[in-house]
Amino acid sequence: MAKNKKIFNTFFREKPAMMLITLLNKNNDIYASSLAKIVDCTYSHVVKILQEMQKADLITFEKQGRLKVLTLTKKGQETAQHIDAIRNTL
Repeated sequence: MAKNKKIFNTFFREKPAMMLITLLNKNNDIYASSLAKIVDCTYSHVVKILQEMQKADLITFEKQGRLKVLTLTKKGQETAQHIDAIRNTL
């Protein structure tokens, strides 16, 4: 996987790609703070990337009390599936 990971990172920025794949494969609600831990990134960096993804209509934020649950849009799901397929091919 190390060689595959290196070539994957050549084509994709690892953290944003892994964020989408994590959201695609989630089993329960994911928040920005939990996503930051999963992809080993700072919270502020994750929020910045998520805001860009929201502008690109890849994710939505659903407010639940004080927390915002992250959800992929249809476009986000399709994008994440393609990225995951490419990652698995490499």
